[in-house]
Amino acid sequence: MSSSPTAPTSTTGSSTSSGSVEVIACGALAAHIREIAARRGWPLVVRPLPARLHNRPEKITQYAERARSSAPTVLAYADCGTYGKLDEFCTANDIPRLPGLHCYDVFAGQERIAALFDEEPGTYLLTDYLVRTFDKTVLASLGLDKHPDLWPDYFAHYKRVVWLAQAPTPSLEAEAQRIANLFALPLTTIPTGVGGLESALATLLEGIGGVAHTANRSAPVAHTANPADRVGATGVEAGHQ
Repeated sequence: MSSSPTAPTSTTGSSTSSGSVEVIACGALAAHIREIAARRGWPLVVRPLPARLHNRPEKITQYAERARSSAPTVLAYADCGTYGKLDEFCTANDIPRLPGLHCYDVFAGQERIAALFDEEPGTYLLTDYLVRTFDKTVLASLGLDKHPDLWPDYFAHYKRVVWLAQAPTPSLEAEAQRIANLFALPLTTIPTGVGGLESALATLLEGIGGVAHTANRSAPVAHTANPADRVGATGVEAGHQ
């Protein structure tokens, strides 16, 4: 694992632009955040952390600390399997984070995700990012590319695959179906768009004075052009996405 976070990306040019706000972002959310910021004209500097940290959530605070600067900052993570450690980091550094246990909550809403698990606890969740990177972020990271015989040890208790789709396309749909076929389970697709992420991010930025009041907010976007335990998508344990 790299000893330093990925280089920052500014949505408004230089990463040292005056008046910019820094967003320490999960690598799985960074592209969505860049698109939202560009569309909304928000002066954000996005500092993505490796998405593979979802399999090592105990290291998220360490990487976030390294990425932090003196600029106004928000953390584009939910709790993400840290069991309150991110909240301790945020409180100590006066940095707000996204709501919820996982990014699933941000995309689809906490009540909707809770209802999915109440309906079927053995639900395996996908996002667009996970659909695109499944072979690397799941199969390879868990060693299943070299030891497929371990599949039942990780996934035997799942009963269905649910894709929370931010910007569904025919190619992503085909890939999501391929993943469901690997599980030999049915696929359910729930379009979410990025409106939940956009709204949550706007609230964080307003809270630190980084953007104007949401009275001027554009309507949530249904789809973008490109962009506690639960049963989740990437980790060995439940719900660590």
